[in-house]
Amino acid sequence: MSSPTSPSTAGEPAYRHYDKNRLVLGKSMQEQLRFAVCYWHSFGWAGTDPFGDPSFERPWHGAGEPMAQALHKADVAFDLFRLVDTPYFTFHDRDVAPEGASLAEFHTNLRRIGEVFARKMQDTGVRLLWGTANLFSHRRYMAGAATNPDPEVFSYAAAQVKNVLELTHELGGANYVLWGGREGYETLLNTDLKRELAQLGRFLQLVVEHKHKIGFKGQILIEPKPAEPTKHQYDRDVAAVFGFLREHGLEHEVKVNIEQNHALLAGQTFEHEIAMAQALGIFGSLDMNRGDELLGWDTDQFPNNLPQVALSLYEVLKGGGIGQGGLNFDAKLRRQSIDPDDLVWAHATAMDLCAQALLVAERMLQDGALQRHVQQRYAGWDGEAGRAILNGERSLEDLARDVAERGLDPRPRSAQQERLEHLVNSYL
Repeated sequence: MSSPTSPSTAGEPAYRHYDKNRLVLGKSMQEQLRFAVCYWHSFGWAGTDPFGDPSFERPWHGAGEPMAQALHKADVAFDLFRLVDTPYFTFHDRDVAPEGASLAEFHTNLRRIGEVFARKMQDTGVRLLWGTANLFSHRRYMAGAATNPDPEVFSYAAAQVKNVLELTHELGGANYVLWGGREGYETLLNTDLKRELAQLGRFLQLVVEHKHKIGFKGQILIEPKPAEPTKHQYDRDVAAVFGFLREHGLEHEVKVNIEQNHALLAGQTFEHEIAMAQALGIFGSLDMNRGDELLGWDTDQFPNNLPQVALSLYEVLKGGGIGQGGLNFDAKLRRQSIDPDDLVWAHATAMDLCAQALLVAERMLQDGALQRHVQQRYAGWDGEAGRAILNGERSLEDLARDVAERGLDPRPRSAQQERLEHLVNSYL
C-alpha cells in the first residue's frame, strides 16, 4: 500500500487539508476529528452483494486456518492505520476473531486477538474508539437479540456483550456501541411490541449496570437506524432513541452514535440528527459515511460532499466538539474497487475532505453571522415576557388577557433563508 502523507502529482493520495497538529478552535485537528478506521468493512467485507459473490480476493479471506487468517488481518489492519495515520480504530467481535464451535471458544479466540491488539496499540500509539458485539449476523439472531422471543437467545447475546465490553475496557476503548439491526419486527402478526420494548430496555440496563461494575469510563452508545435489515427497527432516529431512553431511566447513561446514511433512511439529514442529539443531551459520536440519495438502502460510501460534511461538523462544533466520540469511517469500498491501494485512497481522501470541512465549520463559527441571526430571531424569548412564559409564570388566561389589553397583532418577519444559504456557500 502507498502512503498518503505527502503531496504528489504522480497519482498518489495526499493530505492537502489534514494536518493533525494544526490548531482548530484551540485543539489539534487530530483531536477535533478523532478519525477511526472500521474493521468490518475495511478488512472483513469480501465485496459481496445480494446478487454477487465476493469480488475482493484478499489473502485473509481465503480458506486457511481461521486464527492464522485473523492474525494476518490484524497485521494488515495496523499497516493501514500507519499508512493513513489514523489515531483510532473500531471493531465488532466477529470481525476480528473466528467464532469457533462454541461461545467459550469464541471468547478465547477474541481474547487472543485482544492480546495482539494490545501489543500493536502499544507499539503504534493507535487507540480504540469503540468496540461492539455483532448481534445480527448469526442465524440465532434472525428474530433479534435483546428483543428475541426466546430468553435463551437474550442470555446468549448478553454473554457476548459482556465479553466484548470487558475487552473494550481492557483495551482502553473510549466508547462501547450497540447497533440493533435485528431489534425490530417484520410483521405485527407475530410480534408483541410491548414485550419486546421491555426486553430491549432491560438489556440496555444490564449493559449500563455492568459498565459501572467493571469501572468502564467510556460512553455507551446506540446507533439509530429505521430499517434494514429489519423492516421496522425500534431505534429509528435520535428522537425515538431519546424517548426510549427516558422511558427506561437511561437518558443520562446512554448516548447516540449517528450515521449519515441511517439519518437519510429515516427521512432526516445528518446535521438534523446531530443538532437533535445536542439539544437532547445525548450526542456521542459519528459514523462518517454517506448514502446515495437515489437509492433507498444503506450504501455505506465514503464521504465526498463538502457542504454536507461542513454543515454537520458545524453542528458538532456548536455543541462543544466531538468529546469522547470520533469520526468513524463505517464505509465500504465499491465492489469494483478491488486494489489494496483503494483502501488507502478511500480513507486518505475522506480524511482530507473532513479536515477541509472542519476548517469551513471553524470559519462559520468564528464569523458568528449564523449564530447572530438565530439569536436575533429568538430575541423576544430572552426578554422579560418570554422568560416569564417559559418559567411558568404566565397562565393561558394571563396570556389571553395580555393580548386583549395590549391589542397585540404580531406581524411575521422574514426568516431570510436564501440569504443564509448564500452565506453558507460563501464559506466554502
